[in-house]
Amino acid sequence: MNVKEALLKGRRLLESIGSDEAPLEAELLLRHALSVDRVHLYQRLNDDITPRQEHRYHRFLDRRLAREPTAYITGHREFFGLEFEVAPAALIPRPETEVLVEIAIDFIQRQYADQPITVADVGAGSGAIAVALAHTLPNINVIATDTSKRALKLAERNAARHGVTGRIEFVHGNLLAPLDEPIDVIASNLPYVRTSDWEALPPEIRGYEPKAALDGGVDGLRLIRRLLKQAPQHLKPGGALFAEIGDEQGPLAEEAANTLVPNSDVHVRPDLAELDRVLCVYA
Repeated sequence: MNVKEALLKGRRLLESIGSDEAPLEAELLLRHALSVDRVHLYQRLNDDITPRQEHRYHRFLDRRLAREPTAYITGHREFFGLEFEVAPAALIPRPETEVLVEIAIDFIQRQYADQPITVADVGAGSGAIAVALAHTLPNINVIATDTSKRALKLAERNAARHGVTGRIEFVHGNLLAPLDEPIDVIASNLPYVRTSDWEALPPEIRGYEPKAALDGGVDGLRLIRRLLKQAPQHLKPGGALFAEIGDEQGPLAEEAANTLVPNSDVHVRPDLAELDRVLCVYA
């Protein structure tokens, strides 16, 4: 079997389980099996793969056909132009969260320019938000909190991978409780899936990603409300809170923010599909 034949076989198998990204997933799994980058893969389309490589590729395909996410099989996912290690200890970073990062970066650059400030990444998971912000903005220090020690270890490895360990403090604890001093900006991707929607999630999510990082309670805003309630005691005047929300949660999230963070300016910003995505609360 050559590389081209392997790609076509993987694509057909992945299409059989309804994958919307079958060509890309087949490519990622084959690259992982061959330990090559994309350029070298396509330079070798007519080259035969060894029996050992074919066996590895089939094992990866079998795992994906059992609905394990490709990112957990390869152990990596790109986010905000950076490669992150991923593992079942934390959610797989998603493009929707890049919108939150972009909004936070724009606010920080406009509000603070090059001033040194402190940002809290609440519910840090793999560290995608914390690392992306610290990598982009050299003037910030980040406090990344999470209730999962395994997730924090993963986030620490991602910070080391991108050379920002010295500007991110990883703290085990619940929401803003571990913070001792007021901060300038809060960025958060907390659970926001409604409990009633949990069983309808794809098996790739329901069967492999941590439920605690997804289930947001009856209306999906249980933890986000708790964060909003804590925010006035931790956020400096002129600062802001940015929280990712579900695509139907805008009005409810705005109502919660107006109630729990009085005298603030509240907006909901859409993602690229024009769906509700980021709750913005300006102190």
